[in-house]
Formats: sequence, C-alpha cells, structure tokens
Amino acid sequence: MNEVLKHGRPRVAANAFARRLNEYTLWREGLIEIIGEYQSWVEAQGLASGEDDLRIYELVDALRSDKLTIALVAEFSRGKTELINAIFFADHKQRLLPSDAGRTTMCPTELRYDEKLPPSVTLLPIETRASAATLAELKRQPVLWTTLPLEVNEPRQMAEVFREIVKTKAVSARAAAELGLHHPQAAEPDATSANDGKVAIPVWRHAIVNYPHPLLKQGLVVIDTPGLNALGAEPELTLGLLPKAHGVVFVLAADTGVTQSDLAVWNNHVCAAGNGNREGCYVVLNKIDALWDELRDDGAVESTLARQIEETARTLGVSRHQVFPVSAQKGLLGKIKADAALLERSGLPELELRLAADAIAAKQRILRDRITREIGDLVESTRGMIEARRASVRSQLTELEALSGKSQDAIQGLLQRMRGEREAYDKTLASFQASREVIADQIKILLDYLSPEAFDALTARARREMNASRTTQGLRREMKHLFDGALDTMEKAGKQAQQIRGLVQAVYAKFHTEHGLAKLKPVNFSLLPCHSQLQRLYEEAEAFRNSPAMVMTEQHFVVRKFFMLLVVRTREIFVECHAGASNWSRAIMAPILAQVREHKLMMDQRLENLKQVHENLDNLSGRIHELAGARQNLENQLLVIQNMLRKIEQPLPLDA
Repeated sequence: MNEVLKHGRPRVAANAFARRLNEYTLWREGLIEIIGEYQSWVEAQGLASGEDDLRIYELVDALRSDKLTIALVAEFSRGKTELINAIFFADHKQRLLPSDAGRTTMCPTELRYDEKLPPSVTLLPIETRASAATLAELKRQPVLWTTLPLEVNEPRQMAEVFREIVKTKAVSARAAAELGLHHPQAAEPDATSANDGKVAIPVWRHAIVNYPHPLLKQGLVVIDTPGLNALGAEPELTLGLLPKAHGVVFVLAADTGVTQSDLAVWNNHVCAAGNGNREGCYVVLNKIDALWDELRDDGAVESTLARQIEETARTLGVSRHQVFPVSAQKGLLGKIKADAALLERSGLPELELRLAADAIAAKQRILRDRITREIGDLVESTRGMIEARRASVRSQLTELEALSGKSQDAIQGLLQRMRGEREAYDKTLASFQASREVIADQIKILLDYLSPEAFDALTARARREMNASRTTQGLRREMKHLFDGALDTMEKAGKQAQQIRGLVQAVYAKFHTEHGLAKLKPVNFSLLPCHSQLQRLYEEAEAFRNSPAMVMTEQHFVVRKFFMLLVVRTREIFVECHAGASNWSRAIMAPILAQVREHKLMMDQRLENLKQVHENLDNLSGRIHELAGARQNLENQLLVIQNMLRKIEQPLPLDA
C-alpha cells in the first residue's frame, strides 16, 4: 500500500469501490439501529407520541430504501458498458452486460436490486414513444412493460436475456420519424439508415435490470445511458435520471479525444443535468491500451497520454484531476485473471478509489444532514420534555421542602391555589383544541394546493387543449396558461404556509405567556426554493414557446417534448413540496403538543403530592426523597440524548 506509481499516484486495492460502499452500508445500518434504540428508549420513558412514531417509521423506511446512483454517459463505442462491467461486476468473472464491438446500449438501462421482485429484466417497448405519456408516467403502468426472468445460476440464459436489451429492428423511415427516432431533414444521413430505405431503431425504449449483485443489494444503482441521438430523444434522462445521480462518469476514447459529438453530449446533457456544475463529474479517457506500443518506450506513451489529459481537461473546462486515463477492457481482464500488474497499468483502481472517496462520501453527507435535521428535531423535542420534567421536579422539590413545619391550613391554601391553576389550564386546553382544528383545516388547504393530483388535473386539461389546438399560437397560449397556473398555485401555497406558521406561533406564545411553558419557535417551512425552481422552469418554458422548433416540428412531438422537458420536472417540484409540507404539518405542532401534555402531567403530579402531604405530613420526607431520585434519573436521560446525537454525527470510517 505504500508503493507509489508514476506521478505520485498511490497504489490502491482493486475493490476500493466495493469496500467503501460496504463501509457506507454498515454506517447506514448503524444509523437505523441507533434510531431504533432511540425509539425504544423514548417509549420506555413515556415520551413517545403517535406523530413522532410515524416520522421515525418514515425515516427508517427511507434509510432502508436509500440508493447510491452512478450514471455513465458517452457517445456510442466509447467502452462505457465495458467500464461498468470492469468497475462493478468483475467479481462474476464474466461480462454481466453485453459490450461487443459496435453499438451496444441502444436503450437506457438501470441496474438495481429490489428484493421484493424476482431477478429479471423489465423492458419498455419503443412503440410507447408514440403515446403522450412521459417515462415517469409509464413507470407507474407495469402492464405496458415486458418482464424477462433471469436465471442467476445460468450464465448462458442470462447472457441471452441481456442481449435482448441491445436488439434493433428495421422499420420504414416514416415509422421511425413518427416515433421521433429519424430526422430526414438532417444535414447528414442518419447513421441507422439502411440501403433499402429502412431505418434501424431499438426494440426497447428503457430497461430495468433487477439483479442480486452484492453491490446492487447494498443500494447501488447504475445507469447505462445510450449515445447522443438517444439522449436527445429521451429528455427525461438528462432532466430526470442524471440530475439525481450522485456521480456522473463521462467516457471518451483516448485515441480520439473529445470529438464534436462528445462535446455535444457533455454540454447538452452532462452539464445541463448539473445546471453547469461540474463537481461530481468524472471524465474517463478509455481505451488507453490503444496507445500502448512495444516500439515506443513508456516515457513516450506517458507523454502522449499527459497531453491528451491536459487537452481534455481544457476542452471540457474541468480540473485535470477529474480526468482518468483507463483501459476498461484490460482492467476487467486484470481482475478476472488476478493479474495485479495489468490491473495497475489499466488505471482502473485510481478511478475506483476516486468514485469511492467522492461519490459515496457526498451521498453520506447528504444522508447524514437529513438524519441529523429530522432526528435532531425529534431529539430536541424530547430534550425539551426532559428539561421541562427536570424543571418541574426541581419546582416540586422546592415546594415540598418549603412545607416542612407548615400547618395543615397553609397546605390547604396551597392545594386550593394549585386546583385553581389547573382549572385555568384546562380552559386553555379547550381553546387549544379549537385552535388545532382551525390549523388542521388550514393545513388541508395547503396540501390541496400542492397535491400531485391537483397538478395532474391541471396538466390533463392543458394536454387536452394543446392536442385540440390547430395553431402554433394556440399551443403557445396553453403552455403559458399551464405555467401561469403552476406559479399562481405555488404563490398561494407559500402564503398559506406563512399563515399557518403565524397561527401556530400565536398558540406557542399563549402557552408561554399564560402558563410559563418554554418559549418555542415553530419549525420553519419555506416554499421559496421551490418557487425559485419553478420560476426557472417558467423561463425555460417561455424560451421553448418562442423557439423555432414550435413551428418546424410536428405538433404531437412539440406537445410530448414540452411535457418531457418541462412538465415532468414541474410535477416533481410539486411532489417534493407536498411531501415537505406534509412532514412539516406533522412536525410544527409536535413540540407544543408534547409540552402541553407534559405540563398537564406535571400539574397533576404536583396536585397529587400536595394531596398526600395534606392527608399525612409524614409522607413529606418520603416524597422529597423520591423527587430527588427522579431528578437524578432525568439528568441521566439528558446524557443518553447527547450520546445518541454523537453517534448519529459520527463520520464514515476512512480508508485504511
């Protein structure tokens, strides 16, 4: 491990990515265990509530279904599929995905594992492109997909099924054009055109491989994208799948460098998916073995490769440290044959280590921030209850210690005063229940504004009007109406959220002022980020409405592209906002509900203490002793809470 390669690069283990992913998985499982311990402890201490139980359940469920997504993007014949085989699946000692010479990945392919489903390849027919439905909508219609079982112990059967993914068929130019896969007006002949006038198109539009590979079982999702033409034909890849990836690997061929079509893929899809952000992008100069030449010394080869790396970094606008010279084929061969020297020379281990160090660490930070934020709210609420109990116990101790030597009449007076306080509190609780009902009604209005169903109704009407429109002007008008309606709805929702927060704040202030409960601030929730995203989409929609494509492209393609490019993303914003608002609606009242219940419990306990002492003064010293023990127990509970937070914030172990 201490040896150093040329350029000062460290020697790394061949399974760096797998090892790091395993560490991440263990860390995630540890989080689930800690959260389970926290829930059990809360229940044991009598601090649990139905709202908090639901939040914890949803959080644990999200952790269990957590995915790490790596997307590979390239033009045809750059060795991208071979790179997937080499990095992720070499342990099988064979190619999991077909990577024969020529065009391999003809349709986007997702490799994942869902234990609820049998091993299989699920395929969406290319003919679904003729419908107006988006890919996201089609994923919710399993009846449209074809499922082929995978026999994981039968390599030949698996290879045959995987070959199905890359199948093509010949159709007329007109049929291909109707599917948006052929453009006769293009300046250059379509590469898929045959001499007989037929056009070769993919048989399948999208493939999902459910395969029980150890890495996929741990939550890895690998997206194998097709070349430039297919990326352009499926905007949802660029606008849906790629932006959600935690790492994007862009593959080039070392012998050609950055070609014009490579640059088009980079600018129009990789950069577009990240809104111009190049962080999290890894550029692979593949097929460096093409530069290996026994008639040239290693220094000359290294010099050629260094120039290629510098030129690639400059052209793409990235750091040279984001460019990795690799031979996927030799790396795969080195792993299969356990040839350490060949593997090292392939450059694959360094790429694996970088993916492991960056992509997995970035994912872990995102997850830890979320857990810390959501569990942090619950823990703070629990801490508040414990501190309220501690304060009440201290107050009771002071109260009982002051009763020493007092007469029965004095204790009776204190008892009557305490009963008066509880009656006043009970009246406040009655008005509090009425306030909760008002707030619940306002929350329903907010959730109705943001509901995906309401947005779907809006888009369904817009789609009907667009399809019925006979003019470009009519299309433009309906597109504008749709986004005007979405923006208006988001603005109403934002005002509604602020109104709800104001109502809750008034409830918090009432209990603080009238009954001395701790001063709390309601959990904040802002729709401004969502509104900003929607505003950017609105501007994109305006550009789309006024683009030449509106006039030059057939109407049904214009409508479909509009929905794929813009409406799908808008719906995702509403889905995200609805989920956030739903979580917030449960969280915003949780602290005050806990305090209200806790305060009533403490008042009842104080009243019971006074009753017992009033009935028999001999009970006083025993009750003081019990409260002293309770105070120490509460101090210990606070230490438990702090220890749990430390565990949650524990960093991912570093590589040895």
